[in-house]
Amino acid sequence: MLINGLERGFTEEIIKKTRDPRLGRDDGGAYVYTTSENIKVYIDEYYKFLETTDARVAKELDILARKIESTPADHEETLAFYRARKIILELLQKCIYQYYSDASNISSIMTPWCFGTTVLEKVEIYRDKISKGLVLDPNIPEYPFYVLQYMDEIYKKTLLEIFDFPEKAFSMRWQYTELLKRYSKVLSNVSNSLQNVLSMIKSYGQ
Repeated sequence: MLINGLERGFTEEIIKKTRDPRLGRDDGGAYVYTTSENIKVYIDEYYKFLETTDARVAKELDILARKIESTPADHEETLAFYRARKIILELLQKCIYQYYSDASNISSIMTPWCFGTTVLEKVEIYRDKISKGLVLDPNIPEYPFYVLQYMDEIYKKTLLEIFDFPEKAFSMRWQYTELLKRYSKVLSNVSNSLQNVLSMIKSYGQ
């Protein structure tokens, strides 16, 4: 269970009801073979990782809230740094809630490094949306230049610190993004082939 009381998605009962070739069980408990890496991940260990990370995030957000409250409004760069870190941690927290509570998609269970990479990319996407004025975020002032600047500088370091990962954890990101690109290409080819078949069927019927 997370600090906010959120229950894990794949409970023992749901695991027993789930029929998926990636799901198995041995002396170490229930496990899945991950989609991205085909690595065995024990479900209990994965949830423990998310719970530990959630506790760290909650502690850091509490510290940041006190720092922001006690910092004078004219200390713009200091506040920008705190707000940038807060945005990153809140996005991480949101991802933890989403993946921890997911009870329908077995692919939501992954290695810690893969989860870290997922969060990393979500932060980058969110940062781009902020720069384009596409999101309303209470942490963003009217002129977000300094916040964006600090996000660029600290987002990787902040995530590595909270996850307690080595730097090389994010160097493997290409594996996941490249895999998604390959899947997208395959699906696109299948879709095009189906369209061609349908066109042929229609032409024969005329």
